Amino acid sequence: MSEIKPTVHSHTGEAIFAAPLAETDAQEAEPATNARSAVPYTTFTKAHKCLITVILTSTMLASPLTATIYLPLLPLLAKHFHVSIQAINLTITLYIIFQAISPLLFATASDSFGRRPILLVTYALCTVSSLGLALNKSSYAVLLVLRGVQSLGASAVLAIAYGVIADVCPPAERGGMQGPTMGAANLAVCLGPVIGCLVALGTGSYEWVFWALVIFGGGVLFLVGFGLPETARSVFGNGSMEATGRGKTWWNLFQARSKMKRAATEIENVNEVVDEKNGCGTKVGPGMKAKFKMANPMAAIRILFWKDAALVLWMAGSPYAVWHAVQTSIPSIYADTYHFNELQIGLSYLTGGFGTVNGGYLNGKLMDWNYKITARSIGHTIDKVSGDDLNNFPIECAKARGSYYLLVIYIAALAGYGWSVQARAHEAVPLILQESLEIFGGPDIKTIN
Repeated sequence: MSEIKPTVHSHTGEAIFAAPLAETDAQEAEPATNARSAVPYTTFTKAHKCLITVILTSTMLASPLTATIYLPLLPLLAKHFHVSIQAINLTITLYIIFQAISPLLFATASDSFGRRPILLVTYALCTVSSLGLALNKSSYAVLLVLRGVQSLGASAVLAIAYGVIADVCPPAERGGMQGPTMGAANLAVCLGPVIGCLVALGTGSYEWVFWALVIFGGGVLFLVGFGLPETARSVFGNGSMEATGRGKTWWNLFQARSKMKRAATEIENVNEVVDEKNGCGTKVGPGMKAKFKMANPMAAIRILFWKDAALVLWMAGSPYAVWHAVQTSIPSIYADTYHFNELQIGLSYLTGGFGTVNGGYLNGKLMDWNYKITARSIGHTIDKVSGDDLNNFPIECAKARGSYYLLVIYIAALAGYGWSVQARAHEAVPLILQESLEIFGGPDIKTIN
């Protein structure tokens, strides 16, 4: 993304559990009079940011909801399509593969063409594939293909949403927007399986689960189309430039058409907005079209060969792989070991879901807190107006601060979870440990990346 750069985590700071500093200790810059601070980082107001937060929260439900609402359906799908559980598990594997591919394509495209049009395309893909899954009655091959397309549309949303947050929030304030957004979006992780179970039990079929996704996708597509402004800094700078063409919301287009009968508008001078942080800009004016160059999505693969970046990606990817393994195994574990019925299996996802909600909220607080403490430790003054120049700020130290402690607790919870299942401990034990995995694994993943 244009504002989120790969970081090199060669250092970690003190424990994050130290007593928080008083606000007077954190050095924050007042609106300065120098030339650099004269250009605000963004022109979006608090009201605009609140609206964007609500819309982003809705869009970010797509990936966890489409992934988890499907899990309780595995036995039902195997029986309906006359295939083994292993064959149905292959649809989950394919979903995960496209989860890796989708951000490479769409997140990169959103930097070049803007967030709005790419979000609309991805949600359209997700909604249409859900419709196909609802209409598919007998073909396992179609189920396999459409799950891949569904993942392709849903999985890019998180990366694009992070880009939107970076567009409208300076580095010191991103945690305040990302934390509540992730906390609310992660609610889908615990609600998805419950919704899947309730719908399947109430209808006796899997089709209505996908119809529910069609309704959800269509509603969010409508919300994005009418309410989400274009924020990409590579296209519209800090937001001071009036949106044109595909950058306009559907509501703006409706208003523009209603004004077409008025007097002809005056010809405006060509405006140029340059983002001094990114060194990128675009010229837009009446009768002119901005030229965009599509970045090579495969260029991101090069990051895998950077030693420090590869370590960070491994640290983030490992807990994510564990999460998928745990989520996929829950129906079998609680059905075979604890003899849960379908509804109880769906409810067993709630503990882990509550952990992701709490972890997402905690993550946002930790991000801003660690940023302030790191700034204070090096005598840096936080610029909340124009944003800090991250080339001269140890952002990797701020994000990785205290990650050792989170990793130790996470690994201990994971080992305890495996032991509790093997020893057939009381069902409350693995359920509590599921929540611990999400609380301490979630913030660790997000804070250091």
